[in-house]
Order: sequence, then C-alpha cells, then structure tokens
Amino acid sequence: MSLSYRGLILDFGGVLTTRMRLNGQAFERSEGLEPGAYFHALNENPEGVAVYSALEVGKATQEDWNQVIGGILGIDPTDLMRRALGNLRPEPAIVAAADRARAAGIKVAMLSNSFGLEPYNPYEALGMWEDAFDAVILSELEGVRKPSTFIYQQALNALELTGPECVFVDDHAENLPPAEALGIRTIHHTTDAEATTQQLDALLERAATRA
Repeated sequence: MSLSYRGLILDFGGVLTTRMRLNGQAFERSEGLEPGAYFHALNENPEGVAVYSALEVGKATQEDWNQVIGGILGIDPTDLMRRALGNLRPEPAIVAAADRARAAGIKVAMLSNSFGLEPYNPYEALGMWEDAFDAVILSELEGVRKPSTFIYQQALNALELTGPECVFVDDHAENLPPAEALGIRTIHHTTDAEATTQQLDALLERAATRA
C-alpha cells in the first residue's frame, strides 16, 4: 500500500538556498581572502570550529562568531555573518516545490543548524521566516544540532506528525540516518535542484489527490 506523506521538512543552507560553497567562495573574493581561507576557518581552525559549534546550539552569540572568525581571517568583524552570507539566495526550484506541497495541504517545516538570529537574521532576510512555514526548528533554540535525533523529533512534534508521514531533505548525507531511524523518508540533495524537486513531487503528488 502506498503512503501519502503529510509533512515536508527542509534544510535551509544549501537546500532552500543556493549552494553554501559557492556563497563562501564569493565571500572570499569579496573580502580579498585566499581561496579556501574561509572554509579552513570554519571547518579546521580549532577556535573557528568551537565557536561555530557553540553558535549552533545557542552557547555563543552571532557576535561571538563574528569576532572569532573575523580574528582568524584578519578582517573587520563588524556584522560579519551578514557579509559572510551575502551571496546566498533562495533556490527557486526547491522553494517552488515547497510552495506546491503547502498548496496541496502538506505541512512544511524548515529545520536548520542555526547561523544565529541577531544582529542578522538570514532566514528573515531571504523571506524564509515564520510566515513561510508551518514550523521553524532552529538548533540554537533547541539546544542541539543535526544530526541529533532529538531535533528531528522536535520537528515532528512541531508538525504534529509521525516519522513515516514526513519527507526530509538535506544536503549533508550524515544528517539523514537519524531522520531515517524515526521512519522519515529522506532525500539527499546534491547540486541538482531540479532532480531533487522531481523526487519531491513524485513522493508528494499523492497528497493533492488524497480523498
């Protein structure tokens, strides 16, 4: 028997938006940084890794992140997160798929490991804030980040749905197994937004004709 899904859970950076790596590369160029310097600060520098991890779970502020990452890179830390995400844009195909799902009566949630909300709210800046979804689940407000099973359960609770009723899309493969453990159907979004939306439409189209 086929299942009609009733919920769609979408990652923000790299799914609802254009690719994070392209954004980071554009940031490096705009700040006159060496290629790869920003990614090294985020993913390899111990202080950068620590402050980013703390920001995601609400144990550091965006301003803390601005100061630490700015210091590592040797650039002005003022409102750095805004500049760092300045080339991020909504991914039209994914946004349109989410709109179609909502129009069909499917509940749609955004689930994001947070970039912080003050002084710069990147979700609101891109028109992806509370009014755009049935639920918004941010790691800094939950105190845990993906891939913690808890945050996926919080998304289900917010939608008032069970795992097998939902589809989850993320661009990091390591974030999928904990969702699958709750019965959630997962899609690994890579670089082809059209392919992802085709998968989504195929899974969700039954909701539009559900009696």
